[in-house]
Amino acid sequence: QVQLAESGGGLVQPGGSLRLTCAASGFTFSTYIMMWYRQAPGKEHELVAAISTGGTTTDYADSVKGRFTISRDNAKNTVYLQMNSLKPEDTAVYYCKTVIRGSNYWGQGTQVTVSS
Repeated sequence: QVQLAESGGGLVQPGGSLRLTCAASGFTFSTYIMMWYRQAPGKEHELVAAISTGGTTTDYADSVKGRFTISRDNAKNTVYLQMNSLKPEDTAVYYCKTVIRGSNYWGQGTQVTVSS
C-alpha cells in the first residue's frame, strides 16, 4: 500500500536550517507530483511546496519563497524539503502528500519548532 514517511524535524533556532525527508513506497514514485504541506496549531493545512515528476518544475508558497527548496530523488523514492532562514512562524507539523487516482495520501508528519 502507499506509504509516506517523513523525518528530519526538530527544534531549531531562528535563522537556522533543517532538511526534511519523505520516503515513499507502494506506488510508482517517479510518475507522481509530490507536495509538502504544513499545519500550525489552530490553522488549516497550508501547501508549502510542490515538485513535478521529473523535478524540473517547482512551486512555493509566497511565505517560503527564497528560503525553502523542494527536491526529489526518483532513484531513492524520496522527496526533500531544505528549509533555510527559519522563522518562528514556520513552526508546524510538516507533511508530505501525493494524489493518486483522485485519492490523497499523507505521511504521519514531522514536527518543526523554530524557537530561541
